[in-house]
Amino acid sequence: MSQGAPAERMLRQIFVPARGQYDNIGDILLRRQLLDWLRGSGPLHVYVGKAPDGYARGLGLTPGDVQYRSFRRWYAAALRSAARGQASYVFKPGEIQLTLVGMKEHLAMLPVLALVRARHGRVARVGVGSRNFAPLPRALMGPSIALSNLSLWRDAATAGYLGRGNVMPDLAFAGRGSGVDSGDIACRDLLVVSMRSDLDYPSAAWLSAVRAVAAEHGLQIWCVTQVLRDDTRCSQLAADLGGEALRWNGTGHDEQEQRLRALYRRAALAVSDRLHVLVGALTEGAVPAALLVDAKSDKIARHFAAAGLHDVSIVSAGLTAAEITERLQNLLGRRTAILAGLAEAQDELHNVRRLLDRVLTSETAR
Repeated sequence: MSQGAPAERMLRQIFVPARGQYDNIGDILLRRQLLDWLRGSGPLHVYVGKAPDGYARGLGLTPGDVQYRSFRRWYAAALRSAARGQASYVFKPGEIQLTLVGMKEHLAMLPVLALVRARHGRVARVGVGSRNFAPLPRALMGPSIALSNLSLWRDAATAGYLGRGNVMPDLAFAGRGSGVDSGDIACRDLLVVSMRSDLDYPSAAWLSAVRAVAAEHGLQIWCVTQVLRDDTRCSQLAADLGGEALRWNGTGHDEQEQRLRALYRRAALAVSDRLHVLVGALTEGAVPAALLVDAKSDKIARHFAAAGLHDVSIVSAGLTAAEITERLQNLLGRRTAILAGLAEAQDELHNVRRLLDRVLTSETAR
């Protein structure tokens, strides 16, 4: 190499788990985004577990990615690569439940992380959030966090709880769909609904308000299934709201995602209590409305706030139909500002991507 020429980037093999809840298309949105980010930083060794074919296709794996169904084979490959000084490790994004089962990755991978760091490899976690905040799990997470070169959390509560890292928008906000620039709200003819099946059914006032907003704006209601567990509720809501239903049998995850996106691109408003329904719809240009049945969880508000988007949550308990309708109308009126906030969040995520690449490829980032 001639004097003054830039040094070649050190591209280590990157070991990353991409398994998740196989009935949840939202997990695909996060993991695919991270994998797309990582490919420029080194060859990928991806653990997918016993993922259905549709889930694996939804991850967008390429012929250059080494895919593992066996955890033992993936783990052994990571140890060998780390011992040769050729490995880095990146944690999967998303929510971690801080229990012994939920922290399996963070505890079981400690020998790999220690060997990676001993041989000057990199360890990173981006877009991770905690579901619960007990003291003992925080202590157990300490070694894993200490071995990381980079920790970026997807909400401020997690950052404050686990420390040693900053806040970033959830990775799903980075997925700029083709619908986000497709005209103003007057060009959209749908109102999309998707609600969790493990919470109380929406009240009569909730249902009445959704029907009223749809009627006011000439929107057709479509109830959709993005998480298989919610499929029966999707059907029930469609019947009670007088709408159509896009259901799902749990197969062809990639195909169901495309069907969902086709509806989100036509939606003026997306009503849900699932974070990644709202984020996915927003990235296709729909206004997100977290129309909650109660105030038990602030998860959606926390994660939208980390992206610089505030006041998208409406706790419907105790509100009349007219009050809920008014709040939904107010959200619709904020579409321009909300889409501007999305663009800012995506700019921030672009900077996170560049930072992650520098951490994974720079010889000085010890």
